[in-house]
Amino acid sequence: MLELDDLRLSVLDLVPVSTQTTPGAALRASIDLAQAVERLGYHRLWVAEHHNMPGIASSSPPVLIAHLAEATSTLRVGSGGVMLPNHAPLVVAEQFGMLEALHPGRIDLGIGRAPGTDQATAYALRRTAGLDVEDFPRHLAELRAFLAGSSLGIRAVPAGENPPEIWLLGSSGYSAQLAGALGLPFAFAHHFSARFTEPALELYRSTFQPSESLSHPRVMVTAAVVCAETDEEAERLAAPMGLSMLRLRAGRPGLLPTPEEALAHPYTPQEREAIGAITESHVIGGPETVRKGLLELLDRTRPDELMISTNVGDPAARLRSYELVKEVLGTGGSQGPVAV
Repeated sequence: MLELDDLRLSVLDLVPVSTQTTPGAALRASIDLAQAVERLGYHRLWVAEHHNMPGIASSSPPVLIAHLAEATSTLRVGSGGVMLPNHAPLVVAEQFGMLEALHPGRIDLGIGRAPGTDQATAYALRRTAGLDVEDFPRHLAELRAFLAGSSLGIRAVPAGENPPEIWLLGSSGYSAQLAGALGLPFAFAHHFSARFTEPALELYRSTFQPSESLSHPRVMVTAAVVCAETDEEAERLAAPMGLSMLRLRAGRPGLLPTPEEALAHPYTPQEREAIGAITESHVIGGPETVRKGLLELLDRTRPDELMISTNVGDPAARLRSYELVKEVLGTGGSQGPVAV
């Protein structure tokens, strides 16, 4: 049985920009959060590449990772992830090779194959008409070769001596199978693709081939969690996520609304149904509700690591949620191990 003391807890910070803040303030809050979760004993913090989304300030993970790593000392910091089709593999290798050289043993390179944006913005990033996601395995092979120190007679500098830890990210079976075949660790986006979580993890584990860097499957699951002192307060804090996702799926991404703005929105029955479907897998509530929800998720997925994503605009409420999650799971805390 898995004991919670064996489980690593980590953070996915979307660097939310609300209607009551600015991108600069959101980025500074991200640095404060990294320092706080390091003190709490979280293992790593990742930031994700998103573009043309005013409510998410982490459009350039390497730049932000540099600041986060400089502001911390033990926390692993990385990308969750870099969307490889948006970038030349050599550029990514040089960026993350430099980060690893500056902060040895603390940098993660989580890689995804989706654009992380709409097609028009993807074109503006790449200057090509095709999204090239089918070239992902070739681009990944090039990136890994550059990071290892040699590829096609071109040397990425700095790279080769101690490359960053590479993870494949996925929300379906494609990256799960590729990660298994290559013997790489795999992180699944349960927070927005819950119905594929268990099939993808089974596919990864069943297809895993040991590699030079990894002898057995290594799984991370990312869950959307909002924890507060009561169920009612957590539901209030989580309300903006539903409205934000509605606007995104309607092609109108914007700043993260406040709880008051989200609760005052005149939802149609169809919108309420859509929000229910979007947030069905989210773990939202007071400490006991969140503990029960996370233990159930851990029992079904058996990950080596649980990454928590708390997309709340108020920095103090966001940090409090991470404090409560650490307390209720008891990983390294006063409650001790709990078998699941």
